[in-house]
Amino acid sequence: MYAYSRFDRDFLAERNTQFRAQVERRIGGSLTEDEFKPLRLMNGLYLQLHAYMLRVAIPYGTLNSAQMRQLAMIADRWDKGYGHFTTRQNIQYNWPALRDVPDMLDALAEVGMHAIQTSGNTIRNVTADHFAGAAQEEVADPRPVAELIRQWSTDHPEFQFLPRKFKVAVTGSAQDRAVTAAHDIGLRLVKRHGEIGATVLVGGGLGRTPMIGKVLAEFVALPDLLPYLEAVVAVYNLLGRRDNKYKARIKITVHETGIDEIRRLVEAEFGPRKAAFQGADMELLDRIIADFHAPDFVGGAGDFDALHAADPIFRSFVDTNAAAHKHPDYTILTVSLKAHGATPGDATSDQMRLLADLAETYGHDELRISHEQNVILPHLPKRHLRAVFDALGAAGLATANVGLASDIIACPGMDYCALATARSIPVAQEIALRFDALKLEHEVGPLKIKISGCINACGHHHVGHIGILGLDRAGVENYQITLGGDGGPDAVIGDRAGPGFAYDEVVDAIERLVRAYLAIRDSADETFLDTYRRVGAAPFKAALYPEAEVDRSASREDRADAA
Repeated sequence: MYAYSRFDRDFLAERNTQFRAQVERRIGGSLTEDEFKPLRLMNGLYLQLHAYMLRVAIPYGTLNSAQMRQLAMIADRWDKGYGHFTTRQNIQYNWPALRDVPDMLDALAEVGMHAIQTSGNTIRNVTADHFAGAAQEEVADPRPVAELIRQWSTDHPEFQFLPRKFKVAVTGSAQDRAVTAAHDIGLRLVKRHGEIGATVLVGGGLGRTPMIGKVLAEFVALPDLLPYLEAVVAVYNLLGRRDNKYKARIKITVHETGIDEIRRLVEAEFGPRKAAFQGADMELLDRIIADFHAPDFVGGAGDFDALHAADPIFRSFVDTNAAAHKHPDYTILTVSLKAHGATPGDATSDQMRLLADLAETYGHDELRISHEQNVILPHLPKRHLRAVFDALGAAGLATANVGLASDIIACPGMDYCALATARSIPVAQEIALRFDALKLEHEVGPLKIKISGCINACGHHHVGHIGILGLDRAGVENYQITLGGDGGPDAVIGDRAGPGFAYDEVVDAIERLVRAYLAIRDSADETFLDTYRRVGAAPFKAALYPEAEVDRSASREDRADAA
């Protein structure tokens, strides 16, 4: 992974010193909250319902054991002993005191981490496929490109005050675990005639106006990629609306301007931008790629096959949470932060330290954070899987539910967020507990449930197979359900099913949906999403709203009697 240079360290030290002085002025009263707000947001500090919240970047979701241990230390020393991993591959601390934040930032800098550009109308933390560098089907490791973009975008003088926040995601796999189509810019690394480049998508995003990104360029070669991205952001910076923040994202710019005109403007801007780079970006990329060399893999699976065959609990864990690695004697292990009834994405400091220990001892000192709010050991030898499983089990981290009904993405919702209009966490907890009690989720198979506590859609509900959106209806929580969304390579926005449900009705509604799926699927191999695409919404709506079906039946009977 990328190692910070002297320049990086000096840059962070200077930024942190600057912010420390700003915090002192705020505490001393020489800065009002309105004056302090843009300064704190530049450093990832929000003011939530109950306290400040510090959002820390984990660039492209990659970190090592020393960084994870430092995150645990920060949680213990300046927070309440836990952190919350987010859908942007960040970690949030929900309870810091303002006077402690500069010390937290200094502690982060000690291990090459920061909170810069995790907020504000700028280019945010660059995210990537959490299986990057390990996935069997990968075209290229996307992390060097993501790191190049991170360095280019950090404190970029032209792009610190964009019309609205700007999010970039990169994948090197056709499976697109990075949800690139739901980002302002999505990059899909591809190979054409032996050359690596990227398909560039633009104008994706969720929130109050969800849109799937459009292909701006089918192939941009690596030497052209950074100036091309700069051209895209420059065009948006000029065209993007600043009169209405709800229409300021690039998705609205693309929609109102048209993709063909955007493409023309970008291509006109690209030439001068390319000339200005003079190849410096490729020299930097070559140095970055050298930092991302693959570990020295060691062959031999030990007694893994025998242990896998002998123990059904261990077998279920491996079959559910492990994925194919490019090396046959290794696996990619996803550690679920979704134990039934737990808060999705939360990890205690003790759990963080254990994960750091396991990565250091068994996993080539690498960890990943997924946008699905789980932790990944990307390079785990199969011969060590049993030892890792036992250690995880002792810490409450061996839940075999990755990709299943209880592996729910959920935003913090009204428990923490000042923007939320409904609770998310309790709904996720109750759904997970319900399916655990029913012992159905393994029978159901792959099912992505995503929950947002307001229309900003931080829980990605629009691209959930089942999406849940919590709203405020005259002071009462009301939960809308969407069906058939998908964040994969063929991304699609889910369809709204109908009227919303009260808080105490929504878990029953989700159970009815799942039972309807089990009743109408062709076979156990047909997933929920495949079934929905085959039969459409009607049978699922009938399950969601049985009273409406009764009313329709009664109406048909009345018409028959009248005839």
